[in-house]
Amino acid sequence: MESLAIFCGSQKGQHPIYEQHAEEIGKIITEHNLTLIYGGGKNGLMGIAANSVMNNGGKVYGIIPKVLVEWESQHEGITELLVVEDMHVRKRTIYERCDAAIILAGGFGSLDELFEILTWNQLAIHDKKVFILNSNGFYDHLLTHMQKVADEGFLYGDLQEKLIVLKEPKELLAYL
Repeated sequence: MESLAIFCGSQKGQHPIYEQHAEEIGKIITEHNLTLIYGGGKNGLMGIAANSVMNNGGKVYGIIPKVLVEWESQHEGITELLVVEDMHVRKRTIYERCDAAIILAGGFGSLDELFEILTWNQLAIHDKKVFILNSNGFYDHLLTHMQKVADEGFLYGDLQEKLIVLKEPKELLAYL
């Protein structure tokens, strides 16, 4: 593995563990000479993860749509920032550049990215590992629902083969 995509909130959330875990993931990425591929933002958990990688001497590639540049949300201090036409191109470019993806706490955008990358795995468009960092049980309800989807026969294959759930950032080390 050479690169890891991170999908997470453009806000910090209410619990300090989300920030702590974003910082820790950044350090792990750097310590294992991985490149961070992400949405190019400077705010929230996205900015914290990117800053952690940069502060520890790593490489960060951001892909941001023009609309967010117009809002001045882009991170200027990363290795490379690619401005693309729209959110669809952003997601596709992130998927193409990464070897695996990890989802941290976040909102609708993070959920959209999670489900799209899982769908692409299910359709054999790619076979990249997908991790959820379930900080402080943030994704417990979603994981329960996803298991219901599997139990009701709406998935192709085993959910646990498609999605690896981590409780702590250091659990990622077993897969690097």
